[in-house]
Amino acid sequence: MPGLLVTGGRIVDPAASLDALRDLRIRDGRIVEIGESLRVIDEEVLDATGCIVAPGLIDMHVHLREPGYPAKETLATGTEAAVRGGFTSVACMPNTNPALDAAVTLAALEEGITAEARCRVYPIGAITIGRKGHETCDYAALAAAGAVAFSDDGDTVRDAGVLERAAVLARETRGPFISHCEPENEIVARDLAIAARTGKAWHVAHCSTSEALDTIRGHRSDGLYVTCEATPHHLAFSAEDVARMGPAARVNPPLRTRDDVEALRRGVFDGTVDVLASDHAPHTNAEKCDAEHPAPGFTGLEVALGAYGASLETLPLLRLVALLSTNPARILGIAGGTLAAGTPADVTIFARRSWIVDPRQFASKGRVTPFTGQRLPLKTLATIVGGDVRYRAPDFSA
Repeated sequence: MPGLLVTGGRIVDPAASLDALRDLRIRDGRIVEIGESLRVIDEEVLDATGCIVAPGLIDMHVHLREPGYPAKETLATGTEAAVRGGFTSVACMPNTNPALDAAVTLAALEEGITAEARCRVYPIGAITIGRKGHETCDYAALAAAGAVAFSDDGDTVRDAGVLERAAVLARETRGPFISHCEPENEIVARDLAIAARTGKAWHVAHCSTSEALDTIRGHRSDGLYVTCEATPHHLAFSAEDVARMGPAARVNPPLRTRDDVEALRRGVFDGTVDVLASDHAPHTNAEKCDAEHPAPGFTGLEVALGAYGASLETLPLLRLVALLSTNPARILGIAGGTLAAGTPADVTIFARRSWIVDPRQFASKGRVTPFTGQRLPLKTLATIVGGDVRYRAPDFSA
């Protein structure tokens, strides 16, 4: 692979507390040097003047729909959407058919990832067999097969006894449990009590209420290690927008009150929220636009970065990149989240450049989003995975 020199950009790396104009050199798929006015040494040059150069963005909550639902999304279309959105890595949820509840299923998925994926894909294993909430999985076997976390996302594990037994069994296995909490306030309180009793690392998906945030804060003050995420749509829209947006607003958990939206934004700024994650959940147009029973969720990877910029305009860049890269890497225990020399050359280049959301241009098969027609202030210009430029925006003149 030829060398690559990214010049003139504003390098933002929270892991190194670095925010400065620097050049970045890549060789053999790894970052080898960061410095000022680096000399070109027989390599391709990307001029990132006026751009932010960040460690590759990581979305730890996506639905790639494989195996089982290729009409909604495929590994190829979902990961192409990821790189267009600036994501070099994604973690895929297990609500597939079959569910990601056994090592053999993960092995088959890995074959597809190797053949089709445009970015790194990390599977999240199920907590219960078939995600039915009754029988626990073999967590050590799932982790050995590549699972980086465990969740029955899409459904809540209703039986608290089953969930606690699962947490005990998985306590020594790497990777957190990720809760899908509905009803949110009640289940967040229940699951974090289980986390406190068992000592299992825990992460709360798509947090959306003020009360849930307060519960998380309370457990942290008692010494519990718990993390949580916020989505683009819960930071941008409230229940007041549902009538205007129609089926595009149908999502689980649902859009909340304006007070909840403001509390969630405050949670991002004050450090309660650890991760920004899209909950990318594409459906066919027929499923999503069913007037009586629209499918919950929508495509998110290609709008996420811009949507965060719109909702969190004054968030410092170091904090934004930490939420989108450094923290997800740490929570999942995966490579990435930094531009340190010797690490894999996963890099996202973006800029404060406005653009209008047009789902007709999406790589994702999902063409419904509540952000349709909105002007967003941050735009991905290039995505580099392992030193390979996987996406370059047409208007990125490098």
